Amino acid sequence: MVSREHKRAELHEKLQLLRSITNSHAMNKASIVVDASKYIQELKQKVERLNQDIAAAQSSNYRNHLPMVTVETLEKGFMINVFSDKSCPGLLVSVLEAFQELGLNVLEARVSCSDSFRLQAVGGENEEQSECVNAQVVKQAVLEAIKNWSESSEQQEYL
Repeated sequence: MVSREHKRAELHEKLQLLRSITNSHAMNKASIVVDASKYIQELKQKVERLNQDIAAAQSSNYRNHLPMVTVETLEKGFMINVFSDKSCPGLLVSVLEAFQELGLNVLEARVSCSDSFRLQAVGGENEEQSECVNAQVVKQAVLEAIKNWSESSEQQEYL
């Protein structure tokens, strides 16, 4: 059996550890426990604030997260890739309208719209078109279409 003095020494050691962890300057047992209780409440409040900050950041991130776009020049046209890790209802129509405005014909396309959005398209310039379109112009047009789609999607969320 453990002696009474040994138990008392263990309790004193644990109280000193609690005192140091909580940055308490108290000397008696009751004050150390009260300081520890206050410290725990402060930690709970910090956790709550951090959880709120994380939720706000995720919400903001979700709204501001636009699809990625790459455009490569091919021998006769462009390879356009649009990717988002979330579903983007209506985005395909917006991108295809941008192609049409540029006078690009979609020669080949692969699209996935289930859990994420992926578009890989080969666009060729319309033969009747007089001015030449470069990859940067195509990319800017697609990015503008995505921006317009995003703004209209956000407006519909608030209606």
